[in-house]
Amino acid sequence: MAFVRAPSPFLLVLVLALSISAAITATTTVPQPISDHHRSAALNLFAPSHGSFPSLQDAYEALRVFEILGIEEKHRVSTDTCKVVLENLSSLSSSLKDLFYALKVNGILKCKVNGEVFEGIASRLKASISDASPLPDLYYSIGGLVLIKDQDSNVDVLLADATGTFQSIKAQSQSDGKWRYSSDKTESSAYAAGLAFEALAGVISLASSEIDQSKVNTVKHDILKLFGSIEKNDDGSFYFDGETVGGHEHQDSLSTTSSVVRGVTAFAAAVSGEINQLPGDKTLGLAKFLLGIGVPGDAKDFFNQVESLAFLESKRVTIPLILSLPETVYSLTTKGQLKVRVSTALGSAAPPLVVKLVRAFSSGAKDSSIIESKELQYDKRSGLHVLDGFTNNVDVGTDVFVFEIVLHDSHSKQVYATGGQIHMPIYVTGIIAVSNAEIGVLGDLGSVQTKKALDLAGNDVVSFSANHLQKLRFSFQLATPHGHVFKPHQAILKFRHEIKVEHVFVIGNVGKKFEITLDFLGLVEKLFYLSGKYDIELTVGDAAMENSFIRLLGHVKLDLPEAPEKAAQPPAPPVDPYSRYGPKTEITHLFRTPEKRPPQNLSITFLGLILLPFLGFLIGLLRLGVNLKNFPSSTVPAAFALLFQLSIAAVLLLYVLFWLKLDLFTTLKTLGFLGAFLMFSGHRILSYLASTSTKLKSA
Repeated sequence: MAFVRAPSPFLLVLVLALSISAAITATTTVPQPISDHHRSAALNLFAPSHGSFPSLQDAYEALRVFEILGIEEKHRVSTDTCKVVLENLSSLSSSLKDLFYALKVNGILKCKVNGEVFEGIASRLKASISDASPLPDLYYSIGGLVLIKDQDSNVDVLLADATGTFQSIKAQSQSDGKWRYSSDKTESSAYAAGLAFEALAGVISLASSEIDQSKVNTVKHDILKLFGSIEKNDDGSFYFDGETVGGHEHQDSLSTTSSVVRGVTAFAAAVSGEINQLPGDKTLGLAKFLLGIGVPGDAKDFFNQVESLAFLESKRVTIPLILSLPETVYSLTTKGQLKVRVSTALGSAAPPLVVKLVRAFSSGAKDSSIIESKELQYDKRSGLHVLDGFTNNVDVGTDVFVFEIVLHDSHSKQVYATGGQIHMPIYVTGIIAVSNAEIGVLGDLGSVQTKKALDLAGNDVVSFSANHLQKLRFSFQLATPHGHVFKPHQAILKFRHEIKVEHVFVIGNVGKKFEITLDFLGLVEKLFYLSGKYDIELTVGDAAMENSFIRLLGHVKLDLPEAPEKAAQPPAPPVDPYSRYGPKTEITHLFRTPEKRPPQNLSITFLGLILLPFLGFLIGLLRLGVNLKNFPSSTVPAAFALLFQLSIAAVLLLYVLFWLKLDLFTTLKTLGFLGAFLMFSGHRILSYLASTSTKLKSA
């Protein structure tokens, strides 16, 4: 029976893998700005445990991310976190790092901190700066004073010897723009340079008198030297490589880049004028690197990414503009619009601008343009730049569109970095026409013996017979919506024997035609000399082909020679992986045959003989009479005596139940309870009787 099936899991996995590959390529070339995906991830990564965070640093990083992304979460953590902040600020044993992050958290939550507490902390931080401290201690101390200055203007935080402090930090700089952590360490790093730039910016803001401009210019020169050693990727992104300092302290590329961005932007805000025109392509490249990470799964990486992007957008350096595509796949069937979005790295609106399509070319022919110089129309409602339709030159496949951002006014050109021409891969899909399909059997000399045309869009099938001296030829053509030859990623012909043994053959193309010729004489070993009926199945699939398909072409009956003795045997038929979830075979148990039992009359007679002593005991009691003279007359002893007798009766009843129905474990547990009660009540009544007997003897 002829039939057309939907794509198999194999084809679906193939198409999905190719689509993902194209999406990854596009994302790597032009990263997407911060979106709601980041906000959702932030709520999961920085979720407080019972309203608090493991440390003040974690609290600050979470609150800072919420602040940048506009997530209202302060009310959930403010009360408990403020308690920790006040405890650390009031404690004399708090480390410089804890004080630094406590002040940072307080700057966001606005906890009620007494001015005297600020004064005490300021005195301690100044004393720490006066001592010969390593760079991290100076960073925390100076940063703490800057935070106090911002939170309470009445506290004296100015440095008496700001120039000396500036020089002591500058003394750890190296010729390549990197910094050492302290004078006793020879290793330098870009991460330490970021800390130094931020500390120097703090010294400038805390100086009681202006720092010598020549010293400031020297630091500006150090920044340029540091950016001279920046690493660059092929997609135009820039980053500072991770380093290991002192053989044990490692900072990855993201942490190092974040430290430099934080330090450079802080220094740029503290000094007047730009840092000798730091190139806009460097800031844009840093933004591309940070956005190229995607949505980090680690809280620390997430904080470094988001805060660094916020600093790049703070107008202390040129603000990078990010061009992105809401969709990178364009269908020639639906003929949708090509949409372009331009925003800052954090997703804020861009200034007035125009997006131009400079040119577009096929990935396989870079020198030949398929679109030349078009200006996209701006849609005010959606905030997108739109290209209404493609020209007929755009066909199925991967094309590269070259865009350019043109700012309207000259002031925006000084504030924003656009990056020149931006290459964007566009994946164009469409319905592929399948035609001129033919299948036939050839003789041993290549003469056509049987030939039939196939309509691959229909349901017709064919049936052939062949022997090992003949050949089978199959051919067809594929064309794009604009009539060009289309080469799919996969064109496969599959033979399936009656015993479920499959053979796969890749179909190659000769010019415009896809053709395969199977010489059965050369395939007898691969076919395991199996004669019989083979189903013929065609698979054509590509990520750009909207009508990928798997189709049964028909079957061929092969007459192959007998297999030699040492010929390879066909593999075992594949096992359905879902068969293990089906019903299992019924398990039949063989029980031991019950032993032969005595006759019922004999069993009843034996039971009567067992009961005779008990009957004799009862008769003896009736004949002798029951003596109750020693039974206690007082209420409490009488109650214990009665309980003692009932306990004995309960134990006897338990033995009977064990004989009839109870198992050993239940009996032992119950006997343990009854035995304890029996011993307690028996001890009380026997103690009473012994006491009574002693009194009678003494009387």
